[in-house]
Amino acid sequence: MDLVLLRSLIAVADAGSITDAAARLHVSQSALSRRLQQLEADLGTQLLVRTRHGVELTDLGGQVLDEGRGIVARYDRVRRTIAEQQNLERGTVRIGGGATVTSFLLPATIASFRARHPGVRFYVKEAGSSEIAASVSGGDLELGILTLPIVDRDLKMELLVSDEIVPVVRSEHPLASRSGLHAGELEGSPLVAFEAGSAIRQCIDTALRGASVHVDVVMELRSIPTMLRMVAVTDNLAFVSRVSVATQPGIRVLEIRGLSIVRSLALATRKDIPLSAPADAFRSELVGSAHGPADETPEPSAPPVAEHRRA
Repeated sequence: MDLVLLRSLIAVADAGSITDAAARLHVSQSALSRRLQQLEADLGTQLLVRTRHGVELTDLGGQVLDEGRGIVARYDRVRRTIAEQQNLERGTVRIGGGATVTSFLLPATIASFRARHPGVRFYVKEAGSSEIAASVSGGDLELGILTLPIVDRDLKMELLVSDEIVPVVRSEHPLASRSGLHAGELEGSPLVAFEAGSAIRQCIDTALRGASVHVDVVMELRSIPTMLRMVAVTDNLAFVSRVSVATQPGIRVLEIRGLSIVRSLALATRKDIPLSAPADAFRSELVGSAHGPADETPEPSAPPVAEHRRA
């Protein structure tokens, strides 16, 4: 149904005459009359009757008017909603990432964004890279921050940051005061590890195997704050992102010669579906908060993200 025709009927009903309605709509009386005739022809019934005092609605005309007001109001709400999202007055950013991302990389950027756009809300999902990639590919999330490599031909990847993974112990640990440590000195250490199968765990395991270091996994956790607290009260070792260490007192980073673990974090979006205005604006914020403009990876695959080197 043509909204212009419905708006014309509503204007005539509210004004009580075609003359007054035409003036409100800034059209000629003849043009408005043709619109009303077209609407009656489309619906196959008479909607208005002329009287000495103006026009009156027929019974069916009154029913069309009631339905028409609802249709026009719903359409206007849709337009307002779109305009508000385009202007970042409201909307929702649906984003996901792993524990490091949701605990340490996203909060400051989200806070800065919402300070400027308080009407925009965030839905943040914490999960492993494979699950986040599937959620972006399936449309549940618009943005995902993943550990490369991820193979998904539906996704576009933008490199954000290189995240250094470091071994940590409590300040009183026997190794904490040592300098010039070699990777081999970690042999047999009890390890609080990320859960098996996670992308960060794979990076750590690959680097340790490359350095011929075998550790004893005594616990598997997802929460980085929990891992750090566990390390702070035990003689267990853990590998975490360097950016997370400052949040837990009593923790010391071990600088190990012959062991370097660096992973690449990329921003994933769907190739075939444009982002909503809030998500696109936040994507730009993330890219800008990284080290300048992000590089786009031409393919979902990427070079190995865990490195090791002999001293």
